[in-house]
Amino acid sequence: MEMNLSDDFIGALNEKFKKILKKYKRWIYDQNYYKKNKRKINDKNKKWNRNNKDKVKVSTKKFAENNKDKIRNYWKIYKQTEKGKKSYKINSWKSSGLICDDYDALYEKVINTTNCEECNVLLTVDRYCTLTTRCMDHDHVTGLFRNVLCNLCNLQRRY
Repeated sequence: MEMNLSDDFIGALNEKFKKILKKYKRWIYDQNYYKKNKRKINDKNKKWNRNNKDKVKVSTKKFAENNKDKIRNYWKIYKQTEKGKKSYKINSWKSSGLICDDYDALYEKVINTTNCEECNVLLTVDRYCTLTTRCMDHDHVTGLFRNVLCNLCNLQRRY
């Protein structure tokens, strides 16, 4: 059984294919242009945002109102991921005044430390503070991180 395709049908397929190819070429061009001019584009966008603060506020507020449930659900899900937990923890350290050169390495150290670095007791992660709860020892004057300790050692070494 042979199929005979009309010239009109083939012509329509060619036109459709040409449109798709044109969109794809434009997309590739946009991607390459963005990679080459990323800094210039970002600076231009920042400048526009500074000059149009009122428009930005209105559009942001409108977007937030229209997508309230989506945004709320996104943050609930994000806070449960490992990346979200890490981000929340590091931001809380920064806001409480803890100073460190590499917060990512510090996070890994705190998470992976199982024993107190002073008395070698097994550390626990409790909802309520106990003597074996994992604590981050830091200098209260300078804010510099010192060690991961149990709560008992941390209380004895207050400053």
